[in-house]
Amino acid sequence: MSAPRAEAYFARTGPNRFVPSEHVGGAWNENELHFSPLAGLLTHAIEQHPRPAGLLLARISFDILGRLDVGSLEVEVETVRSGRTIELAEATLRLHGRAAVRARAWYLAAADTAAVAEPVRPLLPPPGELDRRPFDAVWGGGYVASLDFRPVAPPAPGRTTAWLASTVGLVADEEVSDVATYLALVDTANGIAVREDPARWLFPNVDLTIHLLRTPRAPWVGLDTTVTFGSTGLGVTSSVLHDVAGPVGRAEQSLTVRPRPAPSAP
Repeated sequence: MSAPRAEAYFARTGPNRFVPSEHVGGAWNENELHFSPLAGLLTHAIEQHPRPAGLLLARISFDILGRLDVGSLEVEVETVRSGRTIELAEATLRLHGRAAVRARAWYLAAADTAAVAEPVRPLLPPPGELDRRPFDAVWGGGYVASLDFRPVAPPAPGRTTAWLASTVGLVADEEVSDVATYLALVDTANGIAVREDPARWLFPNVDLTIHLLRTPRAPWVGLDTTVTFGSTGLGVTSSVLHDVAGPVGRAEQSLTVRPRPAPSAP
């Protein structure tokens, strides 16, 4: 658990209601909310929902249902499939009274499978050995400004490996798990490996799906990311996820790729 912090992406205003801070400003549009901390907030809400002991988060998927306009948020969580060894929970985030994001989380029973586990791949260089680099040369917004960005090597078009950590908390004055803290940064993957100039091309993601091999440890998120564009307006951002102990899983994002419209004549 991370210690409670006063400066954060969100503040709770009721049992299921939150308001965003300036740190949630979007990268594509500073008047919208960046999705990445919203993923962390939904994870935080799901983790507070009752479930049997001994279950671990194995997969969580997020579908973005529309514009993420700035405003107060309401999060509802329900159990879709209950069980002692397998459980499925769903969270809905509402903005201005409409469903804006839906998340589904599969929890599976913990077991000792060390004898058959995949050997740990080579570790990324530790973030403490890398220099912090500016991340606002391409992107703006309060969320991007909140990040500590440490690339392993100079980013290349469509290919980057880097460490990320946040300089603020997730929910003000609340303890937040390593899982929610970690997942609040994963959606940034689509922004670290820019394939084309976002001043000329739009390529936002409409979803995020994360599969985990084990429970990640915060605060550092390692992203080994590749961005691929197809020829018909579709794209995929794929990332191997790391923490300081090694790989923890994978993340995939579906992209809608299109030329940015030319500015209107005055």
